[in-house]
Amino acid sequence: MANTIAALASGRPPAAIAVIRLSGPSAFAALSGLLGGPLPTPRRLSLRRLHDPVTAELLDQAMVVCFPGPDTASGEDLAELHLHGGVAVIDAVLGALLAHPDVRLAEPGEFTRRAFANGRLDLAEVEGIADLVAAETTAQRRQALSLAGGALSRAAEAWRSECLAVLAQAEAGLDFAEDEADVAQRLDEAARETLLAMADRLALLLVDSARAAQVLNGLTIAVTGAPNVGKSSLVNALAMCEAAIVTPLAGTTRDPIAVPIVLDGVGALLIDTAGLRDTVDVIEAEGIRRARIRAAAADLVITVVVPGEQTEPEVDGLVVVNKIDTHGPASLPSKALSVSALRGDGVAELRAWLTDWAKQLVRPGEPALLVNARHRAAFADAALSLRAAAEASDPVLRAECLRTAAHAFGRVAGRVDVDDVLDRIFSQFCVGK
Repeated sequence: MANTIAALASGRPPAAIAVIRLSGPSAFAALSGLLGGPLPTPRRLSLRRLHDPVTAELLDQAMVVCFPGPDTASGEDLAELHLHGGVAVIDAVLGALLAHPDVRLAEPGEFTRRAFANGRLDLAEVEGIADLVAAETTAQRRQALSLAGGALSRAAEAWRSECLAVLAQAEAGLDFAEDEADVAQRLDEAARETLLAMADRLALLLVDSARAAQVLNGLTIAVTGAPNVGKSSLVNALAMCEAAIVTPLAGTTRDPIAVPIVLDGVGALLIDTAGLRDTVDVIEAEGIRRARIRAAAADLVITVVVPGEQTEPEVDGLVVVNKIDTHGPASLPSKALSVSALRGDGVAELRAWLTDWAKQLVRPGEPALLVNARHRAAFADAALSLRAAAEASDPVLRAECLRTAAHAFGRVAGRVDVDDVLDRIFSQFCVGK
């Protein structure tokens, strides 16, 4: 018999309310020991007094609810106790539950793992829940909700079904007699066209996966320029906090400083870099080298200049003319904005420009499917197998490539069954053998 697990499911105490969850075959028995009486009506919150089963001491007055399995989040009998969120209350109630011989403390992620093992969630949905818990921006939340809601799983299953349909045709084509070779040839040509079209669609999906990674990890914006043009001041103004040290001395910033910001729901990292100049200082030179590396890898480079001292940016991006409060208005080059990081002039316009740029790049209203490396690897493997199947002249080799592609799609949800191609053959073709 599986162990029953218990754990605090809400945030770190103290808090107004704390939630303890129980899952497993002894969940209701352990809860009944605290209630000292019958369980509440299933799926309805009930106000009950909780007592220590051994000492009969009152532990708390809580809202309690029971969810009989298997139609629960974990696929097992599940109970929740909504307590007062003090540390002493939580420790006492959790300790009383763990005193039951069949109850133990849950391991990290074990409730969700049991949901997967019991078929309540597939692997992609589990990963979506993990992303949802870690989400810090609106775009990340939307993308995680899409994944947790099964969008990728449904897409992978649709692709897998297409593979199995073509595979069923390929398997059936092997059974045609020599005098029916024209039928087999027509099936072969149709399958080849279908497979190439599928591979092309997959290629577009894989290209779009970069957008998913940008939403998940955040965009990177490198702020570069010569020393003392106000890069750190601009970073602080955009981040609305004193994140970077600002001094009148050239070379203050050595190591790149990453400062998180949110651009209307899209996460980004502002990277304050060392001032670009020729120097004999070994430490500053290393900072400049790192600055150029970060700029080359960034999604956007902001080159900060001052009026009258504009130089050609090393990397394409946005030019920001700073210090207009002390240097006066600037004649702007193309694709440039003017600001005073110190006084705030133009900072709102710059932030609006960055917000529009971020939204155009990641399209936060359109959740991308391939969020993490495992998903991208599975779809990439499937794309390679589909192209190999399209190019295969041997029907047996084509069938094997299609099985590999279907297996790759099955890896996404964690449900792989190579035998269900038989159901496709029997349901769609009358082979007669």
